[in-house]
Amino acid sequence: EKKGMTKEKALDLARGDPNFYGTLMMQRGDAHGMVSGACHTTADTMRPALQIIKTAPGFSLVSSIFFMLLPEQVYVYGDCAINVTPNADQLGNIAASSAVTAKAFGIEPRVALLSYSTGESGKGAQIELVKEATGVAKRITGNSVPIEGPIQFDAAVDPEVAKVKVKHASEVAGKATVCVFPDLNTGNNTYKAVQQASGCIAMGPIMQGLRKPVNDLSRGCTIDDIVNTVVITCIQAIGASS
Repeated sequence: EKKGMTKEKALDLARGDPNFYGTLMMQRGDAHGMVSGACHTTADTMRPALQIIKTAPGFSLVSSIFFMLLPEQVYVYGDCAINVTPNADQLGNIAASSAVTAKAFGIEPRVALLSYSTGESGKGAQIELVKEATGVAKRITGNSVPIEGPIQFDAAVDPEVAKVKVKHASEVAGKATVCVFPDLNTGNNTYKAVQQASGCIAMGPIMQGLRKPVNDLSRGCTIDDIVNTVVITCIQAIGASS
């Protein structure tokens, strides 16, 4: 009632809005996940989840990743779809959530928080933000996941470059599996650039950070898109219940 909701409005939403109805089913335990968006906007799909399902324990942010299906391996890129200019706490949450998502799909998470500078080689507000976010991510994960930042993309994924740029022992440098971008401008353009240049499949966006999984389809989605997203949501639901 504090936010203007009445019993009558709630009943109207439950009866007339499939996204609210599906989210309420999840809240009651009648469903483990939800896929929507083929006929609704992202805002319409995600709003009920944010209001009712809310974030998972230990997390304060809903974010997204893409699975980049490259010939040599699958990478996780986040956040390339939702958070425009995350602060250090939010960026740390994105990194920790991306590690959880990677692990749920059988990818050993080695997390790189990306910047235009590696280690202590540069200074500036954006670099300091990534440094602070790296600390946040380590606290959330309890140092149970290898996390490195700030680090440049080439040093994160190329072992030869890593030997030159990273002077300390690192479980991430040169072998990162999870790449976390500092803002949406960087992340969205990078995943599309990699997709276009390599011809790889970019699967997503996959939502993360919610107590129970909700995923958003494009309104131009294909049957294969729907099937893939349903399968991904099922895997996330299994992880959430374990």
